[in-house]
Amino acid sequence: MSVSHVTTHILDTTLGRPAPGVAVVLEARVGDGWSGIGTGLTDADGRVKALGPERLESGAYRLRFDTAAYFAGIKTDAFFPEVVLTFQVDAEQAHYHVPLLLSPFAYSTYRGS
Repeated sequence: MSVSHVTTHILDTTLGRPAPGVAVVLEARVGDGWSGIGTGLTDADGRVKALGPERLESGAYRLRFDTAAYFAGIKTDAFFPEVVLTFQVDAEQAHYHVPLLLSPFAYSTYRGS
């Protein structure tokens, strides 16, 4: 299995463990809108390694996480039904890892390695 140019993982900071089974969509900015270019589901370790193309052009991209389904699955009320992270890609960079630290009422992110 090849690794895509953009990868992600989710840690449920309330439970202190990875968040498996979360649907993730990678989208590219196209004109004034967005176009889906990859989808994935977090594995048992909360990771998605094959999310889209191995190489992306420079530009704006975003990850959409279906947090509503995840929290419903663990029977937890949550404030954010979806988390959308928008970021800029430079085609010259080898890899982008965009983690999501998630709890029912907050989230944070950073550029990982």
